[in-house]
Amino acid sequence: MNITILGSGSWGSALAKVLSDNQHQVTIWGIDPHVVDEINHQHTNSHYLKDFKLNDEIKATGNLEEAVAKADVILFAVPTQAIRKVAQQINILLVKKEAKPLIIHVSKGLEQSSHLRISQVIQESIDPAFYKGIVVLSGPSHAEEVAREDLTTVTAASDFLALAEIVQDLFMNHYFRVYTNTDVIGVELGAALKNIIALGAGILHGLGYGDNAKAALITRGLAEISRLGVRLGADPLTFLGLSGVGDLIVTCTSPHSRNWQAGNLLAKGLTVQEVTEEVQMVVEGIFTCRAAYELSQQYRVEMPITNGLYQVLYQGADVKEEVVQLMTRSGKQEASLAQHNENVNAEKGK
Repeated sequence: MNITILGSGSWGSALAKVLSDNQHQVTIWGIDPHVVDEINHQHTNSHYLKDFKLNDEIKATGNLEEAVAKADVILFAVPTQAIRKVAQQINILLVKKEAKPLIIHVSKGLEQSSHLRISQVIQESIDPAFYKGIVVLSGPSHAEEVAREDLTTVTAASDFLALAEIVQDLFMNHYFRVYTNTDVIGVELGAALKNIIALGAGILHGLGYGDNAKAALITRGLAEISRLGVRLGADPLTFLGLSGVGDLIVTCTSPHSRNWQAGNLLAKGLTVQEVTEEVQMVVEGIFTCRAAYELSQQYRVEMPITNGLYQVLYQGADVKEEVVQLMTRSGKQEASLAQHNENVNAEKGK
């Protein structure tokens, strides 16, 4: 199939390799002419994936119309806050296409102004008459490791199982395994919200805390991700899967994660602006934290970790003091499975 990847960053490039390995014709669209030229002539993308060579068959272009002209599949791999703008441009171009492409997105975040999930932004920006459907591809997957063919498993989610199965077939090979899911809300929220907890994991590392603290953060982070997710209509079991606890573990325990890197730098005293400049790539968790905090206030969902990070990122709070605040809150009961199910049913009844 002819597949166009929108975004020439690390994840778009790594997925281009997977698809090219599977004998698909892959075109990468990017806005940086130097990156486009490097992919076409040197078959590398050294800024985003060091010491890695792309397949010679992968092509790149800076011309969006050229990129989508023959595309059977359009894959969004641009930062969350750029999704709407790019999707609106795609909408104009799809008017000219006779064949409807399938749309996939692999970005992990919430639109800051609207708090919408990425599939919702795409649905608002592209006329549904112009495409076959939308599939979310998400899970525990560092681009660097996918590029070197480390074993990776992810989830393809769509409201229509048949579309998720198409994406499963597109990507499956000996090092990249894809499961299917129909809980788009849960998969997208798990992918977005785990970036907030990964910021916290980086902070704990930067402050010198050990494995006990990391385990506590991941476990309680999953609890508040699930609380907000269920309130917004997700299946709670999704958060026990690859796009939930799986993605949470990999992002909270690895220096590959730019969100982990950002948290680590925050703990060392850098400002948010300095952190962004140091990481040199979009830190989705910074934007998502604000959106999730505002959603938690709107829906009255308790999210103490998210709240603490919001205070650090947007209110100038001291990192160490926020850790103390989290640890000295009033005592709570850890919910049993029966209590959890009761709470889920209560939330769904609202």
